[in-house]
Amino acid sequence: MFKFLPLGGAGEVGANCYYLNFSGTGIILDCGVHPQKSGLEALPNFDLIKDSPVDYVLISHAHQDHLGSLPYLVKRHPYIKIIATPQTRALAELTLHNSVAILKQQLNEEDKLQIYTHEEIDLLIKSIEYKAYGEDFSLNGYSNRIPVAAKFFDAGHILGSAGIYLEYDNNKVFYTGDVNLDSQAILPGANLPNLKVDTLILETTYGGTDSSTLLNWNDESLRLAASLNKIIIAGGSILIPVFSLGKMQELLTTIWNLMQKKKIVQTDIYTGGLADKISRVYDYNRFVVGRIDPEFEINNIPQKDLYEVDSVEKFFKNPCIVLAPSGMMIEGTASYNLARRWLKQSNSAIFTVGYMEENTPGYKFANSKKGDKIQLNGVDEEKVKCTIEQFRFSSHSRREELLAIVKKLKPSKVILVHGDPVGINWIGASILKDFRDIKVFRAEPGNEIVL
Repeated sequence: MFKFLPLGGAGEVGANCYYLNFSGTGIILDCGVHPQKSGLEALPNFDLIKDSPVDYVLISHAHQDHLGSLPYLVKRHPYIKIIATPQTRALAELTLHNSVAILKQQLNEEDKLQIYTHEEIDLLIKSIEYKAYGEDFSLNGYSNRIPVAAKFFDAGHILGSAGIYLEYDNNKVFYTGDVNLDSQAILPGANLPNLKVDTLILETTYGGTDSSTLLNWNDESLRLAASLNKIIIAGGSILIPVFSLGKMQELLTTIWNLMQKKKIVQTDIYTGGLADKISRVYDYNRFVVGRIDPEFEINNIPQKDLYEVDSVEKFFKNPCIVLAPSGMMIEGTASYNLARRWLKQSNSAIFTVGYMEENTPGYKFANSKKGDKIQLNGVDEEKVKCTIEQFRFSSHSRREELLAIVKKLKPSKVILVHGDPVGINWIGASILKDFRDIKVFRAEPGNEIVL
């Protein structure tokens, strides 16, 4: 028996954080922030475990919605042990340092949240213990002499992403984290345990998405190539909002591969900032994790630095492709600022390439078309003169693939996390229909589940 308590990431995609108690050994799975909230509201509710044993935190991957609140957890529980894959540890060093600057911009005097320092991040990173995929390790709680067995499995989402296997007293638990069964341009699909588990903690990001709208990576690449060529040949430039970690590397590689195969007209590609440092980590680890082509190096792709361009107008003098963060076009980021100018350029285009939460600027952009008026900042209305197209390069499993995970692992209990209510309802109803012997639980913030 163990207890499961969501501190965040229940009924939403953000602030993912789940507390498990195995007879007094307290283990936290992920420790993220909510990308569309600020201050204390962006953090998991750590008060829920203030009187509980907290021994370990296992990080599934280095995206901010799974990692970003780790400094605050460590301040509350300075003796907690942190474990991740070596690649997640390396990426965490980059993303957490980057988040210091972002927090300084976002927070004001009214936010009751102390900004952590670069020195604190340095100390935190040094404290992270790392375990390779497939390596057995034990979690020994302060108040429980019986260890919890653990192991990381490649989740196929981004570099270093892991599904987390835990076993205690013959109770087998598997947390998918963000999981992707399909190959991308750089990374192959996930590697799942070859055994039956008792409890599956399952992400549901694409649970509410009709899979007929999600082509495989290769087919979507060809669709992207046709649209890119149309804009470039007409003398226009294309803005593609991407996350600096994962999507940037995969899309950059996809576009370069298409150019090498003569599927796309050769043109300048702009990237830069944090993404370049992350790409170096991808290259450094190319022989120690699963790769489509281990010999391929991302930083060998010819790229220009978008942050060295002193005037947005230069992007329109000659056709080019600009890959700019953030992926959801959050206000104040490079993709958001560039998009406001792109809207006015009739021969150019904005191509969105991934999941957009409904309350983000990216969702507004993605669901607009030429001739529409788009309202930004809640006040300004701007006419859309450029082309806008949606593409789906998913690093998450389709909903049928999520059900395939259930079928493979044969759990007796499934807890649904990391998804909106529509997605959670679809996955939950489908499991109850197709697997009559499985009990399904919807994770709800602060509601403990005893298993």
